[in-house]
Amino acid sequence: MQTAIVLGFEAYIFALFQTNLHPPPKSTDAGDYQHTIPTFLTLYIFGFVYELLLAYDALRLKNTIQIIGLCLYNLGLLIYAAVQMAEIKDAVKSLGHNITSTTWSAVKPFLIAIPCVIAVGSIAMSVVARKIYDEFAWTIYKHISADLRMKRRYLAYQIYIALLKFDFFFFLGFTVQFVVVVVDVKDVEFALTIAAIPVTILILVMAGYFTRKESLLGMIVIIVLYFGGLAYFLFKLVRMYQHTTRAQRYLPARKTLTSFAVITIVLIVLTIINAIVCASNFRHGLKPYIANRKVESEDEKPSMMEMPNLSHGPVPSRMTID
Repeated sequence: MQTAIVLGFEAYIFALFQTNLHPPPKSTDAGDYQHTIPTFLTLYIFGFVYELLLAYDALRLKNTIQIIGLCLYNLGLLIYAAVQMAEIKDAVKSLGHNITSTTWSAVKPFLIAIPCVIAVGSIAMSVVARKIYDEFAWTIYKHISADLRMKRRYLAYQIYIALLKFDFFFFLGFTVQFVVVVVDVKDVEFALTIAAIPVTILILVMAGYFTRKESLLGMIVIIVLYFGGLAYFLFKLVRMYQHTTRAQRYLPARKTLTSFAVITIVLIVLTIINAIVCASNFRHGLKPYIANRKVESEDEKPSMMEMPNLSHGPVPSRMTID
């Protein structure tokens, strides 16, 4: 419901903006601002669709951490909606005579309504998440057994995998905005930004793979790449606020880029910490539990007449002493 309402509002704002816009010359500053609204709409479509996919994935895998993360993710979309209002106001103001004078008064009510809808949706999600958490916590308890140390290791694994999935959206969202802002395809920065997209996806996929396979060497390489990514986003953040001609390119979406950059940097730091924790848990008996990533409920468990799957080795049924 939240997704349908917000995307409906965004589609209306986009249509109204495009209808009232009189395209300025590309060489002017106003020409840069005409890309702001399409960028917002595209990210919102992707953001909410991705949220639905993550919700389905969390329910399928019974990942309680990911469910909690979705509530925080929705709050991130709420912050983005608030920033969007200021960005669009600046865009309309900068376009001046290149857009109908009544555009801002027409879109303002919808821009106010969007954060309100997301806020109500966040409250509803928190209530539902609490009930789901109670249900899944018991299922996971039975899956891991009473070994408290193993439960902590499994929790660290869940946190890390959830972080990778949220990293994907904010990494990609930040990069896509840069592609839109840096419109000169002959610019070296444009090519590097485009190249960062498949590289980022590959790193995140391999990070999950090395964790499940308990590859220590692979994890070390991934952690080094995380530090490289952290340096990249810090460099981009500083560059946006330098007093240079290049920095002026980022003005149409600087508030949004800043919010994405800050969230991404925080996520990278958290991901590095959890990657180190997960690497320290290798060779401590967690691998059989995560080999089959779907945690079975009572209704999904095989009957007593079926043979257990021992392809990954026997799973200890008693507490172990490391």
